[in-house]
Amino acid sequence: MNYNAEYSKCHGGLDTNCVIYGRLYYWSAAMALPNGCRSSTCSNQINSPHRGICPSGWHIPSNEEWTTLTGYVGSPSGTKLKAASGWYDCGPSGSGSYYSCEDTFGFSALPGGDDNLAGVEVNGLWWSATELNANDAYYRFMYSSKDDMYYSSSHKSNMFSVRCLQD
Repeated sequence: MNYNAEYSKCHGGLDTNCVIYGRLYYWSAAMALPNGCRSSTCSNQINSPHRGICPSGWHIPSNEEWTTLTGYVGSPSGTKLKAASGWYDCGPSGSGSYYSCEDTFGFSALPGGDDNLAGVEVNGLWWSATELNANDAYYRFMYSSKDDMYYSSSHKSNMFSVRCLQD
């Protein structure tokens, strides 16, 4: 997603990264909630589904919806969801030290990195609409050097990418 919302930015401050990978958002910005939601619980303001900054007819996937996706595509989910190119160390199956990026389902996930240490072409991190607590929310991520998609929680003050799910 490359919607220029308040509290969003391009990785490394480079507009070209937004064109290729989309923008990075604080969780509150992705959810279209007040900036104070980065450090306080806002679960009473989250709808199901929650549109956030997604266009009409689309929403930010919940942690449960991400789980449904990875369950549907099967293991290794990262291999099947990564774009066929654009990832560091990514090549066709069985090509030596490269990891497979098959994009089996046309999801075309690209590694937009985050605003801290994870660089473009290496990691893809996407917010979910599910808040863990006042400071953290769930997200999904893929590494260029791994074949699966994983989930964890992170500080809502980190900046990750957003994928929208059609209603």
